[in-house]
Amino acid sequence: MIEGPATLRALMADLGPRWATDLRGNSQQVKEAYAPLLAAAPKGGVTVTRDIAYGPHARHRLDLFRPLDARRAPVMAFVHGGAFVRGDKRTSTDIYDNVLYWFAHQGFVGANIEYRLAPEAPYPGGALDVDQAMEWLHARVAEHGGDPRRVFLAGHSAGGTHVAGYAFDPALRSGPCRASAIALVSARLEADQSSANPNAPGVRAYFGDDASRYAQRSPMRLADRSHALPVFIAMAEFENPLLDVYSLAFAHRLAAVSGRAPRVVQMRGHNHMSIVAHFNSGEDALGREMIDFFGAVPESV
Repeated sequence: MIEGPATLRALMADLGPRWATDLRGNSQQVKEAYAPLLAAAPKGGVTVTRDIAYGPHARHRLDLFRPLDARRAPVMAFVHGGAFVRGDKRTSTDIYDNVLYWFAHQGFVGANIEYRLAPEAPYPGGALDVDQAMEWLHARVAEHGGDPRRVFLAGHSAGGTHVAGYAFDPALRSGPCRASAIALVSARLEADQSSANPNAPGVRAYFGDDASRYAQRSPMRLADRSHALPVFIAMAEFENPLLDVYSLAFAHRLAAVSGRAPRVVQMRGHNHMSIVAHFNSGEDALGREMIDFFGAVPESV
């Protein structure tokens, strides 16, 4: 359940049941509600290096968050959301920095990844950018105290789409998957033009005008290619329409292939934005679940 001041809990309880009626407006309210908590959150002991180029485009940039004593530390690479057509690695002063600060305080080197947007970079541009960023981390993160054999990759919303495409489709990578495990947080795992989807224009901008190609381009088709890659799935109680349904369908397909259910967490009381906005705010249930999950993953060769 939501932790924090009574005013924050009351707002989240009020927004939850009506979340889908105004995604942009309600999302902004969540950012504003968490802003004072994140502004006051601990940030010491972490060196932040901004706008490191991992490719030629202006949006091929990442920020690194290094604990001062990092030596071969595990790496958390994070890919933001934005309905494919908007968003960046700092959607506000502290979001999504808050995710990487929290992981850095747990001993991870954090990488906050920005990527090209649609319609300039339609499918599979996002996954290809994740590939470039992961190749950069594999080659260079040791210089910043990180362990390239333990890179964990998380994506929120559209970022989760790109993470799943990169991880499961070899055609969207330049080499092997460099992630030891992935976390899909409120991810869009099925492209649709449903009347229930307020972000249908963004889906169309990224996946194209021909909806008959969506099934072939969606991460959902890739679940049977997961093989041994550990997958963590998180969703909010109050999601953008159908994203929780798609998360459960994806988890079911993973289970059918492996014979074992992946770890699935529903964050009660949270919505599509607060599921990431709450990191480094004093609430750490989801972060602890993720670290416990990553801790059980064998070290890559």
